Amino acid sequence: MKVMVSKKEFGFSVYIPKKDLEAKVVKTDPAFVFGGQWDLEGGLSLYLEPLPKEPKFPITLEAKKL
Repeated sequence: MKVMVSKKEFGFSVYIPKKDLEAKVVKTDPAFVFGGQWDLEGGLSLYLEPLPKEPKFPITLEAKKL
């Protein structure tokens, strides 16, 4: 599914257009790279393919629901 990732003052925010849902990222695994497993507020978990460096925001990426 396509998601839009934004960087906010509290960290990252993910918008899922298909569900019209915006949620704060509460945990990333691994914490030292951009991507991997992201746990969102509300219990949803997504997997984003890790990127070599942090991109410019906002950015649209492909994510898998875990």
